[in-house]
Amino acid sequence: MATQVNNGIKVRVKTQFEPNYSNPGMHQYFFSYAIRIENTNEFSVQLLRRHWYIFDSNGSKHEVDGEGVVGETPVLAPGESFAYDSGCNLRTSMGSMHGYYTFVRLFDNSSFEVEIPKFTLTLPELLN
Repeated sequence: MATQVNNGIKVRVKTQFEPNYSNPGMHQYFFSYAIRIENTNEFSVQLLRRHWYIFDSNGSKHEVDGEGVVGETPVLAPGESFAYDSGCNLRTSMGSMHGYYTFVRLFDNSSFEVEIPKFTLTLPELLN
């Protein structure tokens, strides 16, 4: 599990290989990830955007940018958290992801970025 606190926002990521949605013979590897975002600040914030950098072991890089996460732009009061699940397809059995979220402080509408820690996407049998 990868965990990081940045600008008062704690981000935790847990990953899992999903064999039922993968086809290694066709170079299709699907990984799911569960993310929990917690506001440790003394003010409310809203998540507006996400930006991902996705790498696989053959050197391919893919970027994803968009509004919110899983169709939502959650507001987090002090001490509140938001959790969601998503996934990623890779062409190789190993890779990694990292990125950042863009938030806004609701008391003054100033925006700030929160780093999403780098995490690996790896077949379990390769972790020996």
